[in-house]
Amino acid sequence: MTDITFSPTSAIFERREALLEEWTPDELVGRDEELERFHAALQPVINGESPSNIFLYGKSGVGKTAATRYLLQALERDAEPVPELDLHTIEINCDGLNSSYQVAVALVNELRDPADQISNTGYPQASVYQFLFDELDRVGGTVLIVLDEVDHIRDDSLLYKLPRARSNGDVTDAKLGVIGISNDLDFRNQLSSKVRSSLCEKEVSFSAYDARELQLVLQQREAVAFRDDVLDDGVVEMCAAYGAKDSGDARQALDLLLEAGDLARENNGELVTESHVRRARQRLQTDQVVEGIRNYSNHGQFVLYAVTLLAERGDTPARTKDILSAYERVAIEEGVDPVSERSVRDYLGELDQLGIISSTEYNRGKGGGKYKEHELEQSISSVKTGLSELLETTP
Repeated sequence: MTDITFSPTSAIFERREALLEEWTPDELVGRDEELERFHAALQPVINGESPSNIFLYGKSGVGKTAATRYLLQALERDAEPVPELDLHTIEINCDGLNSSYQVAVALVNELRDPADQISNTGYPQASVYQFLFDELDRVGGTVLIVLDEVDHIRDDSLLYKLPRARSNGDVTDAKLGVIGISNDLDFRNQLSSKVRSSLCEKEVSFSAYDARELQLVLQQREAVAFRDDVLDDGVVEMCAAYGAKDSGDARQALDLLLEAGDLARENNGELVTESHVRRARQRLQTDQVVEGIRNYSNHGQFVLYAVTLLAERGDTPARTKDILSAYERVAIEEGVDPVSERSVRDYLGELDQLGIISSTEYNRGKGGGKYKEHELEQSISSVKTGLSELLETTP
């Protein structure tokens, strides 16, 4: 076998990591309205008042988590010199944590010393909650608990208890604020009224990025990531236009610019061109479909799985009513209450916009009425790859 060697190259990138998800910019661009509302909701903290409970919602990749980290870093910085303000923040990603019990265990272990962790099984739920409240009181001061992808929690026990912990006497030395972040636009409507009234005390909706906003995001990152004069005219604009057209997802637009840069480097090019962008998009499209499905809300995945089941049986294109029936069976098998017919129609509309399914409307007049038929736009294999985590748990 031929000897393989690696040697550093720097013709394209200056700091490639600036295009990666974990890179935090000094300033968040393209989210001015959302930041303003979020900032106002956090203002009580710096005043030494009880924090509000805040609920953020919007599609994946529209800046919810980035905005949260950006503002909390600023809040922690500005809280340091404030007398008698003892601020602590905790962030838990609920992806893979399907119950209040599991999230409570994760919070306890986040607050405890690594040598004093508790296991994920073996304790009554009431005991785990008591462990959590004891740890919160031990920390004391103002504690902001961030629950990212909160829609993965299938029961709302913890979402009821945390916002009410102080008023119910569960904690006495800590002032708690919960920040819930959801990619599922319908999640808050599925919460019981008693949970919604407390968890959604302040709400901030994050809209999809438009092309102009994506250009701001990409320009900020490319100025750090690339060497001078290596991006051809139109590259950033093309990446932004594709990102806005596909989903308004900043992560996808950044991935496209990163992949275009990687392609130019692989080919020993000195410029990143629009041709690289087009080739990068083709390479990423299949991967993006799979990742987009994996990041989609639980009920959105159930709807897509229903379409997939019908496709496997040769029953597509399928009318909305047939998909609704198949979806309801899937949801019941998963042990969750189905969402409304209107929500299923909304999910089908989103899947159509994402290019995962295609929908065609028919109008048969007075006799046949108006209806839609839907079918998969992507291959069954790629859709099932995206649904792999769901399929592993489906009976």
